[in-house]
Amino acid sequence: MNEVNPHDFRNNLFSIGWKFGQYVAPELSDFDRLFDIFKELLIHTSGDFDETISWMRILDKEYKFTTPEYSMDDFVEDLLKRHYIKPKSGTSGDDEGMGLTGKMERTLRQHALEQIFGSLKRSGAGNHSTNHSGAGDESSGDHRAFEFGDAIDKIAMTESLKNAQKNHNGEDWQLDENDLVIEESYFKVQMSTVLMIDISHSMILYGEDRITPAKKVAMALSELIATRYPKDTLDIIVFGNDAWSIEVKDLPYLQVGPYHTNTVAGLQLAMDILRRKKNTNKQIFMITDGKPSCVIEPNGEYYKNSNGLDEYIVDQCYSMAQRARRLHIPITTFMIAQDSYLQQFVDEFTAANGGKAIYTGINGLGDMIFTDYEKNRRKRLN
Repeated sequence: MNEVNPHDFRNNLFSIGWKFGQYVAPELSDFDRLFDIFKELLIHTSGDFDETISWMRILDKEYKFTTPEYSMDDFVEDLLKRHYIKPKSGTSGDDEGMGLTGKMERTLRQHALEQIFGSLKRSGAGNHSTNHSGAGDESSGDHRAFEFGDAIDKIAMTESLKNAQKNHNGEDWQLDENDLVIEESYFKVQMSTVLMIDISHSMILYGEDRITPAKKVAMALSELIATRYPKDTLDIIVFGNDAWSIEVKDLPYLQVGPYHTNTVAGLQLAMDILRRKKNTNKQIFMITDGKPSCVIEPNGEYYKNSNGLDEYIVDQCYSMAQRARRLHIPITTFMIAQDSYLQQFVDEFTAANGGKAIYTGINGLGDMIFTDYEKNRRKRLN
């Protein structure tokens, strides 16, 4: 377990918008009051139960989360009873502290989804709208004249009745074929998405925690797709010196490492994954501070340079962006740093791919990814 420093941790929470006062939530049970705090702190401690409870005990002394009738020990006992935590077994088979259950991991994804996207109900269709309008499934708000062969249930009755009243202008009221209009709608498609998360050391430099919002977004997006768009696919990649895939269940435990940023390796793996998908609609989302600093040479050695933007590394990034463009894979880069020279790199990278660049702080990251995820499916038929 990492050493706990209350001052540093409180400052970190304040920097992302958390403020503590006397905790009062009369409508919640004792367990639920503590559970909301527990879920948030678990994300910050990368799923470390022992560290999370240590924080809660420290914060409890100052903000009085517990009561004489319901202690922190009672809360831990309830977590066990409700199957949110379980004893961890070491190599010898002995218990070594507590770990999270699959139920708790799912609960964290739901918690992230509710925080970022609001409460979303499960969708029966499980599909997205494209930007192609016509005889689809989701209303676009546009209308056109009725044509022979159009389905009756697509007739916009209100608009058609208005046309009949206007066209016949006081004569005996009637509704004929020339009055009818059709409400356009969007087709439904399947989407394959790869989400790339930068886990280089710079994601926690300068006193700003960028990795916690990034993994919270990943948890929320994975839960959104699983519940609302079950026909879509989401693959998650992390990239430092190398790039590798992780499973959704691993997200709460994600941590920054002592890594450089091998953007090229991440993009290469993302495209390899998407090439194997049968869906024609594919995209890459990349969350990064924007500074590539590492590539792997043909002989397997690492070439690293953290000083500014290395032209050799940058050129390989541009080549990967162009390669994705040829494969019709747009890349949306969510840039969470403000350096002008890095923004210029991201602009040129985006131009090479034909994708999009979104410059955002860590607080608005989730909303922007959700909005972009929806908009990428709307293309109108000519």
